[in-house]
Amino acid sequence: MTADAAAPTASAPAANLVRTGGPKEDSAWLEHVLGWTLVVVVAMFVTQVGWF
Repeated sequence: MTADAAAPTASAPAANLVRTGGPKEDSAWLEHVLGWTLVVVVAMFVTQVGWF
């Protein structure tokens, strides 16, 4: 394999990158609130079950 064959092509603009379907950048506060809510719910469950 030559170096030219292994090098990625830089001709594609950044706008053509494939999106993964992750969260959009405009809902950061909602993501934080839901994340902390999940943490609290899991902590409540663990304490009720008596694992710790």
